[in-house]
Amino acid sequence: MTILVRKALIKDIHSLHHNKRMDLLISGGTIAEISDNIEVNADQLIDVPGISVSPGWLDLFVNGTDPGFEYKDDLASVCASAAKGGFTHVFLTPNTQPVTQTKVAVQYIKGHLSSSPVSLHPIGAVTKNTEGKELTEMFEMKQNGAIAFGDGTKSIQSAGILIKALQYVSAFEGIVVQIPDDHAVAPHGLMHEGIVSTQIGLPGKPALAEEIMVARDIELLRYTNSKLHLTGISLSTSVDMIRKAKNEGLDITCSTTPYHLVFTDSSLLDGYDTNLKVNPPLRTEKDRLALIAAVKDGTIDCITTHHSAQNKDAKVCEFEYAGFGMLGLESAVGLLGTAGLQEDEILKAICFNPRKIFSLDASINVGSSADITVFNPNTEKLFSDTDIKSKSSNSPVIGRLLKAEVIGTVLGNKFNINTK
Repeated sequence: MTILVRKALIKDIHSLHHNKRMDLLISGGTIAEISDNIEVNADQLIDVPGISVSPGWLDLFVNGTDPGFEYKDDLASVCASAAKGGFTHVFLTPNTQPVTQTKVAVQYIKGHLSSSPVSLHPIGAVTKNTEGKELTEMFEMKQNGAIAFGDGTKSIQSAGILIKALQYVSAFEGIVVQIPDDHAVAPHGLMHEGIVSTQIGLPGKPALAEEIMVARDIELLRYTNSKLHLTGISLSTSVDMIRKAKNEGLDITCSTTPYHLVFTDSSLLDGYDTNLKVNPPLRTEKDRLALIAAVKDGTIDCITTHHSAQNKDAKVCEFEYAGFGMLGLESAVGLLGTAGLQEDEILKAICFNPRKIFSLDASINVGSSADITVFNPNTEKLFSDTDIKSKSSNSPVIGRLLKAEVIGTVLGNKFNINTK
C-alpha cells in the first residue's frame, strides 16, 4: 500500500521539514520519501489545496463504554469517531463494566480491530471497581499496555488512597490522571453555581468543588514527588494554582476540554440543552478567557475531548435526569478553531505536548513509521449529524460552523480518508 500526500505544509517541530510545503510518500507503513515533487502512481492520493500534515493527534481522556455499555459506543465506533476527528491515539477511561482493572481487561482493549488507523490506550483503574477503597495491581496492567492510571470519571476522594497510588506509580515512572472534583461539595449540582444557575433555577455546583481538589492534589504530589495529570480543568483559580506548582518544579501537567474553551454557563440561557450538561460544568466567561490564555502560555499542556457517548434516552429528558457529557472526537479541532487559538497552539496541545508527557514519539521524517494527521486549518465547515460516527448523537455542535477540517489519518499501513 502506497499513499501520496501532495503539497502539504509539514507541521512538526521535530522534523527537518517543519513549516515547508512538500510531497510525502508513505509505503508499507513507513514515510519513504519527502520532497518538493514526487511523481509516482500511488494506491491512494491525497491532493487537497491548502492542507497541512502533522504527527497524529492524541486524545487523553475518552470515556470508556466497551465492555458493558456498547449500546452507547463500542471500540469500533470509538475508533471511527477518532479517525474522523483526526486522532490516531485515544486514551480510554476505566469506567467500563467490568472495570479496566486487570491485565485481561487491558489486553481486551489493546487487542481492538487491527484494521483501524487508531491506537487505543487503556487508562487502568487506580482502585478496585473505581470505588476509591483498595488499590489495583497497577504494575501488572502497566506491563500489559496501560498508558496511565486513574479512576476516570470518578475522582479519587481519599487523600490516603491517592498518596499510595502516587507512590505506587512512581516506582515505574507512571502517571496518575485525575479529574479534580470533591464529591462532598454540592453532589447534586447540575451546573456551575453562579448568577446563571440562579436565573434559570438549576442547582449549582460551586467552584470550590474543583479548587479544593486541585489544592489537595498538588500538596499530595509535593509530598510523594510523583507524576500527576489533572484533566478537565475549568477554572481560572485552578490555572493559577497549577501555574505556581509548575514554577515550583512539581511534575504536574493538566488539560482542559474544547467545550470549556468555547461554551460558558450562559450558553444554557438559550434553553436547557442537556448536551451542555457536563462535569466539570461549564464556567463563566472570565474562566473561559483564563483557560484560553493558559493554553497560549503553556500552563495548560493539553486539550482533551472528554468524549462521552450517551444514548438518546439519557439526553432527551429533563435536565435534572440527563446524563453528563457530550461527544467530542469528531468536532474537537474544528471547535477549537473557533476559540481564538492559532494552528500551532492547537497542535501543541493535541499533539506535541501529550506525546512528550506520555512518551509516544512520532516524527515526519524519511524512515519514520507513518503516524500522521492530514487537515485543512483554514476551511470552514458546517458540522452535521452525518459527521458523527459514534453510536450516540449527544453533541451541541450539530449545526455549528467550525473552522478546520480533517482530511484523513495514517497509522502504519492503515489509513482513513474523510474526503475523496
